[in-house]
Order: sequence, then structure tokens, then C-alpha cells
Amino acid sequence: MIYIELSQGKKIYFASDNHLGAPTYEQSRVREQHFVHWLNSIKTDAQAIFLLGDLFDFWFEYDRVVPKGFVRTLGKLSELTDSGIPVYFFVGNHDLWMRDYFSKELNIPVFHSPQVVECNEKRFLIGHGDGLGPGDIGYKRMKRVFTCGVSKWIFKWLHPDIGVRLAQYLSTKNKLISGKEDVFFLGEDNEWLVQYCKEQLQETHYDYFLFGHRHLPLSIDLEGQSKYINTGDWITYYTYAYFDGKDVTLVEYEDK
Repeated sequence: MIYIELSQGKKIYFASDNHLGAPTYEQSRVREQHFVHWLNSIKTDAQAIFLLGDLFDFWFEYDRVVPKGFVRTLGKLSELTDSGIPVYFFVGNHDLWMRDYFSKELNIPVFHSPQVVECNEKRFLIGHGDGLGPGDIGYKRMKRVFTCGVSKWIFKWLHPDIGVRLAQYLSTKNKLISGKEDVFFLGEDNEWLVQYCKEQLQETHYDYFLFGHRHLPLSIDLEGQSKYINTGDWITYYTYAYFDGKDVTLVEYEDK
């Protein structure tokens, strides 16, 4: 459980799915520049920042090596935490092999499952969103394989130049990341995260569900008692959400 007491005039920010490093170095650098500008623009009123996964298109922490690049993002995040603004990171399906680099170097806690957050008498359930809800059986099986200790041990013994290059090659085959596939709202009955949120409400009340993964900005009322927000992405939509103490608002970053 994460508790936050929001001060007057402050906000909590949420963003996800930057996929830095894809589909090409040049395209990624442009998107990274926008994201860093956004982080810089919110530091005056941010009480906390939640990054909901897939910040990187691929990330693997060897014992003494992390992937090359992304220094502007990492530097800005370090600046924010050094200034006293807490940042929370939720691993996505593209950066699920995170270990302790963020917590040690950037003072950013890393979560591998959804977390409950309470702020100003509002209750949130926050995570990346992959593998939640019904369906997607193939991915759920694959995730269990990827996250098991044996798989990580085997991959660790690949030379980083080979391992990272292989992972980036496989990732950029994804049409969503390459910009060749459009994403459409499938209707509440066919959106797995909507179904997951409704299932959770049967057990516990949450005022807001905040997830990424879907690459589609969504704000959906759930039976008049809660709201599901998907933060979209920083590939097509450049969207993020913020909580001002009263409501969560989903907006597009315009300075791009």
C-alpha cells in the first residue's frame, strides 16, 4: 500500500508506454526528447509521478551491465527524485527484467504487480496491465516462461551485444511499435482490462484504476462507482493522466 497526502496545488502524474529504443534510434530520440520536456514541465507541481511500464522497448539488467542509451530520461528522473519528488515504476511486458538498478541509482521503487494507492480519501489500483483479466492465454504462458529464474539465468549468459540486439530485433517486429497497426476500442465486453476492473470491484471498491499496456487513451466509467483510465502511449498519442485531489484527468501533451 502506498499512501500519499496531496498538498494544495499539487498533482500526481501517470504515464506509460514510451518504448524508448524502438522502432529506430532516431525515432526514439525524438520521442525521448518530448518525454523529457514533459517531465521538466511538471516538476513544479508534481507531488508524485507514476510510470506504468514499457518505458523501454527492451531492458535487461546483467550483474554489471544495463542497456546503453536513454541517458536524458535517466538523468531527468534522477534529478526529480533528488529534488524530493517520488517516482514509482511498474514494469511492463517489455521491461519486465528489471532488478534493482532503478532503486539503487535513481531511488525509484520498482513494482512487478499492481499496487494499491490511497490519496486524499481516494483509492487507486495501479499497474502496467499486461496479463490481467480474461483471455490472452498465450501471453500469460509466455510471461511465466520469461520471468522464471532459469530463463533469466540462460539469457544472462548471452553477451549483452547479442542479447540486446536479439531482443530489439524481435520487439520491432511488433506492428504496434513500428506504427503499422492501428489500435481500436473493442467495446467494454471485449476489453480485458475493463473486465479485470469490474472483477476487482466485486471484491473491493476502487475509485480509479490506472493502467497502460493498451496503447489507447481511455477513460471509462464503471457502473457509476469507479473509473478505468488507460494512459495511452508516447508513440502515437503522447497522453498522460493527472490527479488533482478531486478527479483524474486524461490529457494530451501538446508541446511536441
